[in-house]
Formats: sequence, C-alpha cells, structure tokens
Amino acid sequence: MIYVYTHKITSRVKYAFNLIFKDLMQIDYELITNRKTFEERNGVKLAYTLNPIGTSFFIRSKPLLFEQGIRDQDIAIIPFDRTKAFFGVGGNSMFSFDIFAASFYLASRYEEYLPHKKDHYNRFDADQSLAFHADFLHQPVINIWVNKFVDALKEVYPDFSVPKRDYQFITTIDIDNAYAYKEKGFVRMMMGYAKSLFTLDFKGMKDRTRTLMGFQKDPYDTFDYQEVFVKEKGLTFIYFFLLGDYGINDKNIPVSSHKFQSLIKSVSDHSKIGIHPSFASNASFQQLEKEVGRLSKTINREVTCSRQHFLKLNLPETYRNLIELDITDDYTMGYASNYGFRAGLCTPFCFYDLDLEVETNLKVNPFAIMEGTLKYYMEIGPEHAMAHYRRLIDEVKMVNGNFISLWHNDSLNDQNQWAGWRAVFEEMIEYGKV
Repeated sequence: MIYVYTHKITSRVKYAFNLIFKDLMQIDYELITNRKTFEERNGVKLAYTLNPIGTSFFIRSKPLLFEQGIRDQDIAIIPFDRTKAFFGVGGNSMFSFDIFAASFYLASRYEEYLPHKKDHYNRFDADQSLAFHADFLHQPVINIWVNKFVDALKEVYPDFSVPKRDYQFITTIDIDNAYAYKEKGFVRMMMGYAKSLFTLDFKGMKDRTRTLMGFQKDPYDTFDYQEVFVKEKGLTFIYFFLLGDYGINDKNIPVSSHKFQSLIKSVSDHSKIGIHPSFASNASFQQLEKEVGRLSKTINREVTCSRQHFLKLNLPETYRNLIELDITDDYTMGYASNYGFRAGLCTPFCFYDLDLEVETNLKVNPFAIMEGTLKYYMEIGPEHAMAHYRRLIDEVKMVNGNFISLWHNDSLNDQNQWAGWRAVFEEMIEYGKV
C-alpha cells in the first residue's frame, strides 16, 4: 500500500494513479486530501502537490491532471535515464518530471484530440506524434519511467517492493482476406481473371485455375502452418476476422460461405478470436453491430476482442462504439506508418475518454509492430526486417511487458511479394518467445 497526498482529486488524477500503481506496479494505493490524515499514516508515502510534506517522497505536480478540457500543453523534452521525458519539474522534487501527468498525456492520447493533420485514410499518423518528433516512439517510455520510479521510491523506503511482472509474447493475425482465390463467388472470380488478363498476369490465371480445381492449395491458406506454433510450441495467437460487406476497402470472403465459417470455427478451437471491424463500419454503428453479431453467431459465443481494419482509430468515437457492444479488449493501438508504442506502453491499460473525463473498462492492448509497416511504409525488405523486431523485443523484455506483433495470413505464404517473410516470422518467434 502507498499513501498519496494530493490537494485535489479529479478523474484524471485517479486514472493516472490507477495506471501507475494498479496497472503497472500492481500495488494498492490510497488518495488523501487531508494533510493531517496523510501525516498520521505510516508506511510508504507520496506527496503529489506543489510543496513537500515532511520526509515523504515528493513529486511536484504539473497542472494537467487538475484541469478540465483540452488545450495545447507546454511540452519540453528532457533526457531521462536511457530515454526521454517531459513535464519537467524543478525545486526539491525527488523525481525530475511529473510522471503522472506525462503518463496521462500519452496513455489518454491527449494529442489525438488536439488539431492535427490526418493521413489519406483519415487517421492520426505517427509523424504527428510527440513520440515520433522526440525520437522515443520505439520505446515503451511509461514502463521505463515506472521502473525508475520504483527505484527512486526504494531509495527513500528500502522495504518498498512491487510484484514482478511476467514478459508475454503474443502474435496476432488479421484475416483481411482468408483466401486468394477460393470462396469469392462467380462475379469476383471472373473479375479476377479479367484483371489478370488485362495485366498479362498469366501465372496468376494459372494459379487461380489450379487452386479452384483443387490441384494446389490456396496461397493465402496458411492456417495449418500457424496452428503448428499454437499446438506444438504452445504460443499465444489471437485472430481478428473481417466480416464486413464487400466494398473498396473491405474484400474478405462472404460470411455466408460455409467454408469460411468452418475456418473461423476451426481457428476458435485453438486460439482466441475477435472481430476485425470493417473500414465501412467506422461510418456506421449499425454496420459494426451487424459484424459483431455475425461473428458471435458463427462461434456461438460472445465477442469481446477487436482490432480495427486499416488500424482506423478515431478517438473517442471508435472506442465508445466498441464499449456499447460489450467489447472488453481492443488491439488497435499502434501505427500503420511506423512501428513502436503509440501510447508509450507495452502493457494493457484502460481507455480514458477525454471528452467525458471518465476512465472506462475497455482494455487497450498496444501492439508494437506490423509486418506491412516495414514492407509498405518503410520499404524494408525481409533481409533487414529482423533487426527492427529485435530492437522492439529487447525493449519490451527489459520492462517485462507484452510484445504484440501484427501479421496477416497472406503475408505468411512465402510467395511473390511476401517471399522471405516467413523466415522473418519464424526468427521473430524464436527470438521473442519466453
């Protein structure tokens, strides 16, 4: 137990202290606003206010957690240990910056509520973030800060300790398109042939024909290959299935396909699965509700996990819609254009709705890297990809966090544009697994 004095308790204060103490340190705490009561407490004590109180550990507070509304913040980057920080405080503060305000700023995604330039999919892009400009996007800075905060508390209270967190290695697979050729229906099949003919892709025409006639396996059907890692190596995989209606940005197999339904049920027998809300669902709550219902009906149980197609995350609307449909865990928190830790965390945390000033029960599970980020956005080939996976895995292991990677079933076929990436996948697993 840690006793905390603060001159005012707000929703932001409670969220920030829940994040630092309960989620990351995994310890209990008590917020106290009466100074006499605080002084009478025995044990580990923290004064989070403007002036120190006795011999208690003291962090000078910045205004952010006591404000309401959203406004530009005065942020100056400072060096801190092996990374960086902001909201520096001077005087006799025993910590060089306000870790609670800084953590709140990143975890609440405060900057995404401020005016910013969106990318061509109307998303908040990595290059708009503080972490990108200050060059700490590749580090789970809040986890690093908290570890140093624990060390600082131990200097004042030598008997203080926190439970050890276990490192976790989690692989997630997005099923945007379960099959390259199968189960597409007559019209889409003919459109595929026409496209191949128009582009003189005779190999594609041959592969499509051989696949449809049963002479070769569909190139996107890599599910047996993935299952080996789950059943024989005991690894954790989570799958997200796109069940939207056919559209420009949503082109999976029709949910009416019995083969597709069988695939979903088969995967759900050995791994956790969730919904992959379509691009179109961002503009229609009814569409999102329909897709969640489709998956629930297929697997005959409640759907609690989600990741947005195209990683299209608009705060707070996207998360409010998921909460309305009883989604408890989302895995969208990451960028398409760059890898790293969008919220400065590599461990699950609760979504804070800044507009409503309330902590929600939706658990945000941040991922660190998507294979398509390296290939398409950063133009990094398989021969150089592993260095970037190692960099992130090392960072997560140092703080005993959760390393979550994002892959797609088609990127594991080891053919054509994805030749060589299966080896990256396997090396990532060998390097990153517990």
